Amino acid sequence: MLGSGRWFCLCSGSGRHQTYFLLQDAIWTLNTLQSNASVLQQARSGQRDPRQQLLSMPGFLERAGLTVEQLDHLNIIHITGTKGKGSTCAFTERILRTYGFRTGFYSSPHLVQVRERIRIDGRPISNELFTKYFWQVYGRLDETKEAHGGTMPAYFRFLTILAFHIFLQEKVDLAIIEVGIGGAYDCTNVVRRPWVCGIASLGIDHTQILGDTIEKIAWQKAGIFKPGVPAFTVRQPQEAMAVLRDRAREIQCRLRVCPDLDRYQAESGALQLGLAGQHQRSNASLALQLCHTWLQRRCGPGEEILLSSIKTPTGTGSRFLCLVPGLADTHWAGRNQTLRRGAMTYFLDGAHTHRSMQACVQWFQDATQSQKGRCRHAEAPLCSLLQPCHFDLAVFCPNIAETVATGNADQQNFNVTVEAMLTCCLDNERSWRLLSDGGDEYAVPLLIRDGPAPLAERKADSLVFPCILSALRWIAQGRDPVLTEPAQTAPPVTPSMAAKAALLQDAAHVHILVTGSLHLVGGVLKHLDPEDR
Repeated sequence: MLGSGRWFCLCSGSGRHQTYFLLQDAIWTLNTLQSNASVLQQARSGQRDPRQQLLSMPGFLERAGLTVEQLDHLNIIHITGTKGKGSTCAFTERILRTYGFRTGFYSSPHLVQVRERIRIDGRPISNELFTKYFWQVYGRLDETKEAHGGTMPAYFRFLTILAFHIFLQEKVDLAIIEVGIGGAYDCTNVVRRPWVCGIASLGIDHTQILGDTIEKIAWQKAGIFKPGVPAFTVRQPQEAMAVLRDRAREIQCRLRVCPDLDRYQAESGALQLGLAGQHQRSNASLALQLCHTWLQRRCGPGEEILLSSIKTPTGTGSRFLCLVPGLADTHWAGRNQTLRRGAMTYFLDGAHTHRSMQACVQWFQDATQSQKGRCRHAEAPLCSLLQPCHFDLAVFCPNIAETVATGNADQQNFNVTVEAMLTCCLDNERSWRLLSDGGDEYAVPLLIRDGPAPLAERKADSLVFPCILSALRWIAQGRDPVLTEPAQTAPPVTPSMAAKAALLQDAAHVHILVTGSLHLVGGVLKHLDPEDR
């Protein structure tokens, strides 16, 4: 009877196994808080008040045993943006951890395990601590729900409350909080007194929730500004910048624009980044300014040992943070990440907007221009932007790690139906074919046993698989032992489809770009890098 959470406490066996069962039960229980696709559609269509998730937070915090006033003591750095907010958070966390501070870091979404969203000192919260704190918070909310109309916080709201609880209990020196969506009405905006705020690059995304223009989106993002709290942004489109400045004046906070990274001068030379891609340079500059501002307040007079003389962009020689080690040592999985496994090189980036896909393509081309071998592509919703890479083959699959969901509670997603994901794959595959050769007269080659029979007469340059594991196994052709574990379940492909792998079998080296979704990248990492969690 795996559905009853407390039953596992009575299990015999090793402590490690008990912890695993309790953790899995916690994750299954957490998943019951997910909004289903129909509820999300109501929110996107304007049938639900977008302010509700923020307005409900103080009440949920109180029921969980927390107060808004307690959050004032977390010394928060609050960061939003359309593209690069997660990377900015990662840079910021690594820099301040380098200087010996105990850091808390809350981000979303997770790639493989939900524990990744809540980090202490750069590492996902442990199984034991996640389980312990989960049941503390969930139990308090569950016990009080009848007195509040049976209401429970939705998935992201619950995790936000859990993160605040963990950071307070673990006594972090600071908490870096990444906004979920938008800013003004995001549940993380329950924070009243952050120490500094940051806005990464803005673009068009989540239009049904945030608005369909860059001005509307900028208004939402600037909602994290607080009176008297310093704020920084990277260079933005003119229309967005005007809105940010207006909102800053209205809220009465000082907004400054970060300089280009090459204007910083360090004694050790050019600043080196641990994250690849030219677009990370603006994220790094934003992180520098956020860290410097936070440290100025944290250190105070007489504690300048933490500050070092790097010349500021103005050349005044004023004190600035020596941040080179933190920038160079930053790691952020699934963003411009490269994994080399023998004859296979995987390039992983969760780009899913027009601008982020452009940055991904530039990074991929820079990374592969001097290497020999054939390229394969795992998924590409923004197909036209990928055409300059000249892939030999495009592979599409839904964001499903494997067809049997046992043990995949962390990656269960009720926000979108399987049918919707498969429809998206078929639409993307059709777009790829139209872009590649203008043809649309042959059947889509679905690599599912007993599925529609493809036309063998014509060589296809794109394929659709039922799950991520099926696609990876077909691409690897037995070259990657991690993909042949017996516990991994994936439907076999038809003999006719297996025959199409000749190009892969003949290649001395295969380059695979995985992009289009962080959920897709997470599913790939679950199989390729299972130990690095």
